[in-house]
Amino acid sequence: MNGGRCQACGVSVTRYASDYVCPTCAANNSGGSAVVRASPIVSAIWLWAAPDAAAAIANRDLPTILRAYRRINGLNQIAMADLLGYDKSYVSMIETGRRTITDVASRRHIAARLGLPTHILGVTDIDDAEFHAMLQFGDSTVRLAEIARQAGHAVEAVNELWPLVARLEARAAEGNMERDSLILLAQARVALGVSLGTVLPEERLSSAARWTGQAVKIAAQLGDSTFYAHTLRMHGNELRKADHVGAAVARLTQSLALATTPADQGTSLAFLCRAAGELGDCERFDRALFEYRSLLERNTGSGLLFQPFTLREIELRGLLGTGRVVEAGRLVNITVGTPSAPQWHIIERVTTGEVLSAIGESHSAVGAFTEAIAAAEQHRLPHQIQRTIRASIKSGMVDLADEARAALGRTRSLLATQHGP
Repeated sequence: MNGGRCQACGVSVTRYASDYVCPTCAANNSGGSAVVRASPIVSAIWLWAAPDAAAAIANRDLPTILRAYRRINGLNQIAMADLLGYDKSYVSMIETGRRTITDVASRRHIAARLGLPTHILGVTDIDDAEFHAMLQFGDSTVRLAEIARQAGHAVEAVNELWPLVARLEARAAEGNMERDSLILLAQARVALGVSLGTVLPEERLSSAARWTGQAVKIAAQLGDSTFYAHTLRMHGNELRKADHVGAAVARLTQSLALATTPADQGTSLAFLCRAAGELGDCERFDRALFEYRSLLERNTGSGLLFQPFTLREIELRGLLGTGRVVEAGRLVNITVGTPSAPQWHIIERVTTGEVLSAIGESHSAVGAFTEAIAAAEQHRLPHQIQRTIRASIKSGMVDLADEARAALGRTRSLLATQHGP
């Protein structure tokens, strides 16, 4: 992993690339210099930070996009000029339509500075070498983005996946979609949705569910039951997080019926336990938890969701959700295993704090919540901070809720404006 620049053209190379060459130059094998040296890529998270961002992008009008970017990120025209490397007066002329940018080099430059795929500004042919190179490296992009997300770098995962998804979406819109491209689009859609579901605040989680839902639509037509089960599983969990719990249970039940490996079955059961607990459905929760535990006892377990640490957190949350506070209290101080990823430590700390608060151990609850807030801010996980705020308010921990709100504000600001690697 280098996170440097292509030796041939100077474009920013993904931090997960194995060498210092971008996919386009690798495909062309030219070794020459590009006409335009790309600027550092801006984080794509701003696209989901506000509802009007999507409308601006769909419009594909450069002045509208520039104004939306400034509004969402709180920039004046001077700051925008600094970002683009232009004079303020030049930016003003672009935004008011007095100056039209038509040359390819300038539009590529602006797209790179705003974190946009270049075709959105109308300068990239979907059949060019860049697209074919993206297809060639697409599977690796999805896999490495998933590794990044699981390692606690979900923002970076979004930044890796968004250009791939956007280019594939553009090709699909033109009606030029081979089966391999369709499969890759579904894989990228579900990975992007799950990554967004990790970093978006609660009020924006429906965006993540929409992306995973679009992946389900494709997977249903591909004739691959394993992949279909995967998309149903991930979509079900995003629906749960977006507060569509009944629909989540339906998708997760279907996913479980299609799953064939212990790891896939365990993941479906883990999500199903979550959803049943949030519904307060004791019978469904107990049944899913029993199946999960039995499956884990027969297998060594693998992945984020199929291991003892996760089982304990799921059981704690489900017991609390189904009103069995005493049982949750007996389990809360029992430590089992270690988290498989940073976000799972944070999730567990919030859940533990909720249980400790429910059984009257306020001092210990504050400690768990404080750990969760600090780690969630570090890893940019706003909805875990929002969980802590709700739990703190419910427990009368006013000062802690204020600290969490401040951390949430800093995290929102960071996600909206942070530059990519």
